[in-house]
Amino acid sequence: MASFSSIGVGLGGSVDVNKLIQASVDLVRLPITKTNGLTDQHKLVEAKISTFGQIKSLVSTLSDAVGKLTSVTGWNAVGVTSSNTSAITASAVGGTVATTFSVEVQGLAKAQNTTSAAMQPVGGPVGAGTLRLELGKWSNASTFVASAANPVDITVSATDKLSDIAGKINGAGAGVTATILSDASGERLLLRSKTTGEEAGFRVSVTDADGNATDASGLSRVVAGATTDLAANAKATVNGIAVTSATNTFANTVSGVTFNALQVTTAPVEIAVAKDSTAVKQNIDAFVKAYNAVNQALNQITSYDKDTKSAGLLQGDSTAVGLQNTLRAALQSVASGTGGAFKTLSDVGITLAKGADVLKPTGDLSVDTTKLNKALENPDALKAFFRGADGGSVTDGVAGKFKAVTDKLLASTGYFASKDKLLQSALKLNEKEVQSVEDRASGVETNLKARYTALDSQMSKLNALNAYIAQQVTTWNKSSG
Repeated sequence: MASFSSIGVGLGGSVDVNKLIQASVDLVRLPITKTNGLTDQHKLVEAKISTFGQIKSLVSTLSDAVGKLTSVTGWNAVGVTSSNTSAITASAVGGTVATTFSVEVQGLAKAQNTTSAAMQPVGGPVGAGTLRLELGKWSNASTFVASAANPVDITVSATDKLSDIAGKINGAGAGVTATILSDASGERLLLRSKTTGEEAGFRVSVTDADGNATDASGLSRVVAGATTDLAANAKATVNGIAVTSATNTFANTVSGVTFNALQVTTAPVEIAVAKDSTAVKQNIDAFVKAYNAVNQALNQITSYDKDTKSAGLLQGDSTAVGLQNTLRAALQSVASGTGGAFKTLSDVGITLAKGADVLKPTGDLSVDTTKLNKALENPDALKAFFRGADGGSVTDGVAGKFKAVTDKLLASTGYFASKDKLLQSALKLNEKEVQSVEDRASGVETNLKARYTALDSQMSKLNALNAYIAQQVTTWNKSSG
C-alpha cells in the first residue's frame, strides 16, 4: 500500500493523509479504546475471575478447617508422656484408651557383626574361590538355621583384593554390608547385617580354590579366625512382663501405643496416655482464622469508601454479597439431635468480634478462651456439638452443617463453578465484540486508502493536463506576438 504522508500535487503536496485515515480508524475503534470501553471491560472481567479464584481458595481452606472438626481423628487425639525421654519415647494413635504403664529396657536390638582376622599384605590378592552368604538365625554360637531365602554365592578371582570382595558383597543384595578396616596388623573385612534382630543373622562360608576351606591361607582367611557378635532383639518388660522386638521400636506391644527404646534402663520408666485437648483447640482456632480470612476479603472487595469515593472491585455485585450472607447464615446453625449442653457457636466461646466501629461490625469471629476452656472440660458434649452424636449424622453438628455449605459452594456445579463459567462467557463475548470492531476499523482503513489512492491518481493526471495546457497557451501567445 502506498504511503500518504505527502500525497498529490493537486492537494498541495502537504496533506497528511495518514493522519486523516488514522483519525477515521480511531473513531471506529472508539468502543474499544474509550474509558470503560471494551478494553477496560476485558481487564475488569479478568480481575473478577482472578478475585473469585482467590476467594474460592480461601473458602477451600475454610472447608478443610471445618472438615477437621467433623473428623473423628480430630477429636480422638491423645498425648503421651514419658518419665524419662532419654531412655524411652512414645506416641499413640488417635482414640487410644487413656492408660499408664511402666517399661524397663534390658537390652537394645543389635545387628550381627563379623570381623575377619587381619590379612597381609595390605592391598594384596586374597585368593580364588567362592564366598557364600546365608541369612537366618543363630540359636547359639554354633547352631545356625538358614531362612527360606536362597544363599548368595560370590565368585572371587585370584587377583581380587579384599576391597574387591567387599564391593562384590555390597553389590550382591545379600542383606549384608561390607567394609574394610586397616590397622597395624593388616586389613580386615567387616560384615554387618542390614537390619537388627535375631532373625537378621547371617553365616559366611567359603569354597577355597586350594581345596582347604579351614586353613589360614587363600580365601579361607575370610572365615578362619573371624570373630562374630551375634544379632539380638531388643528386650524389655512392660509392667513386669517380658517383651521383645527385632528393632528398638515396640509397635504392637501395647495397643495403640508405640514406644522406642533409646538406652538400657536402671529403673522403670512411666508411660502415660491421656486425651489431648490441644489438637481440638488448634482445629477450632484454624476454623476461626480461615473464616475471618474469607470474611475480610469479601469486606474489602464489596466495600465503598465515601470519603475517597473509591469502591471495591465487587462493590454492588449481588452474588459476592450473597456469598458472604450464606457463610454468615451458616454461623447461625444450631446443633440438632445431640442432646448436649451446647447448641450454638456462642455457647462454646465463638462469637462475633467487637470491631473498632460499634455501628459498623466487621463480621469477624473471635474466641473467648475462658469459655472455650470450660467447654473443653466436657469433651464428649463439645465433640457432639461440632460433629453430631456418636451413631448419628455428622450434619447434626454445627461443623457438619457448615461443611455441607462449603462443599456445595465448591462443588463442580456450585457457586464458584457457575460464577467462573459466567465470567468466562463474558470474556469470550468481549473478545468477539473487540474482533468485530477491529474488522470494521480494518475495512474503513482499507476503503479510505483505496479512495485516497484513486484521488491521488486523478489529481496527478489533472495536474499533468493543466501543465500541458499552460505550455500550449504560452506557445500560442509567443506565436501571436
